[in-house]
Amino acid sequence: MADFDNVTWVLEAEVFPASHARMRDAVCELSAQVVLWRDEWLADDTWPRLPGRTVLFHGSLGNAAVVEQRLSWRPGSFCATDAFRCSRWYPTCGQWLLHRTWALSSVEELVEASDAVLGRIGGPEVFFVRPDSPLKPFSGRVLRRDQLGFGALDHGFYYDDKQLPVIVAPVRVVSREWRYVVVEGEVVAGSAYEADGRSSLPDDPRGDPWAYASSIAQRLEAPQPVYVLDICEADGGLALLELNPFGGADLYACDRSAVVAAVSNFAMRRPRPGG
Repeated sequence: MADFDNVTWVLEAEVFPASHARMRDAVCELSAQVVLWRDEWLADDTWPRLPGRTVLFHGSLGNAAVVEQRLSWRPGSFCATDAFRCSRWYPTCGQWLLHRTWALSSVEELVEASDAVLGRIGGPEVFFVRPDSPLKPFSGRVLRRDQLGFGALDHGFYYDDKQLPVIVAPVRVVSREWRYVVVEGEVVAGSAYEADGRSSLPDDPRGDPWAYASSIAQRLEAPQPVYVLDICEADGGLALLELNPFGGADLYACDRSAVVAAVSNFAMRRPRPGG
């Protein structure tokens, strides 16, 4: 077994309060170090430097992005936000993607030129819209044309830029969803979940959803070596729903021990997240 004495996990406990203890315990099982995140570190640049250690962050998406961009930890956070923009990976994943037809727009263009934008996806009266960014400045939603307006897209509440890129697609009915943690093309843990977070169950590695996720993970061009992959059931078949940064992902009922061990092993061998 690898020696994890030089590994530190920085955990933002309040982000996932129901599962923090499981994550902390999984780190301790490896004899690795746990450090609890403090927001004031960013205000006064007092985060622990932890020189010479392998450092991994797991917490909120916003802080995961800051860790990736600003902090000196290595590898730090697997949260390369540009690589996870839908418009970056959708074009190479069409054979698996839930939304086979989609269009990239902006909030302003969608609101003020809706006929032109929706015409690119067949002109539906009801459509799905979500931010292009994995940081999700507003939640994805289904809208009717007569509902369109800046307020309907949360402009002025969570963001102010009317040029915010969005993805627009026809509505698909999703009946079930699963999340998988992928490390170097291998699914290391999985969970079935409800998107509103009300319930989750560990997934069976022998089941069709896990096998489907594994086949995708082995073939797609991954945004980073460590990430989460969501698949869903729609119209009786399985499809790729989303790719998300690991550093800010809810792991639902994924086996924390398997996740922590696999990510720690990778980080010790290849200490930079994009490498």
